[in-house]
Amino acid sequence: MAKIDQILNERILVLDGAMGTMIQRHTLTEEDFRGNRFKDHDRPLKGNNDLLSITRPDIIKDIHRAYFEAGADIVETNTFSGTTIAQADYALEEAVYDINYESAKIAVEAAQEFTKKEPNKPRFVAGSIGPTNRTASISPDVNNPGFRAITFDQLAEAYKHQTAALLDGGVDLLLVETVFDTLNAKAALFGITELLEERSESVPIMVSGTITDASGRTLSGQTTEAFLISLEHFPLLSIGLNCALGAKDLRPYLQILSKEARFYTSAHPNAGLPNEFGQYDQSPQDMVDQIKVFLDEGLINIIGGCCGTTPDHIKAIAELAAKYEPRQLSIPV
Repeated sequence: MAKIDQILNERILVLDGAMGTMIQRHTLTEEDFRGNRFKDHDRPLKGNNDLLSITRPDIIKDIHRAYFEAGADIVETNTFSGTTIAQADYALEEAVYDINYESAKIAVEAAQEFTKKEPNKPRFVAGSIGPTNRTASISPDVNNPGFRAITFDQLAEAYKHQTAALLDGGVDLLLVETVFDTLNAKAALFGITELLEERSESVPIMVSGTITDASGRTLSGQTTEAFLISLEHFPLLSIGLNCALGAKDLRPYLQILSKEARFYTSAHPNAGLPNEFGQYDQSPQDMVDQIKVFLDEGLINIIGGCCGTTPDHIKAIAELAAKYEPRQLSIPV
């Protein structure tokens, strides 16, 4: 199978859309999240979507299949909250390895199924590594600005543990995504690098930050350029932006990355901004109309969708992206 970086030189790759949006289409109960393994667990588990890779793998695999069918080249594992830090909210730290391993296995099986059907269009699986619900740079206590709820070493160890399970499950690449605090991302990359060195392995790594508002900064206060500078010493496959904003509002920040980054660039924006009920109303056509500007300007190598996007959105994006050449790197990776 061709290496992903070779394909990136030839065409724009399409990332999948939202996992949570698709899960919400199912009327799942507490029992769906518990399954047999967690039926006696002493905390509510409904809403812990990552757990469904163990208790309802049929639903998760069908979602991956739907995105591949829509034209996605890459799907993300169902592991956005798959660290011991995030799973501590449910007292499920002991299940973290299995959550990540099973999530990777399910996605890889779906990818292999589609690659076998279309050998000329290989499918890939990205291990999704979310930001956790803790921040290393900001105090959660307004009365004690020096306090931190997590340390760099704790984050690095949690990310290392998650990564080991994702690699054991067979992922093709890793995606450190929705980065709102670059120090968290540094911890993730430190943990990943340490693990890869210990195992004498190599795997492509994608990083995707999130601009939280119209100020053009991450939650921890960095501009897009500062975000890039802080991470560019790592040997990344790609760097990009996702979540928080719709495609229209991401454009100026993608222009910065496209101009400055020596890596491939990615974007998977939300389907617009949420309405007063927290729902995303942007249609596939409306989203494509906004993403077209990224492609017209040659800003992108990898494009997909985040919150509110569905296979219909990804199908429209894939059909558009197929008409364009990928962004060219000034310095080859």
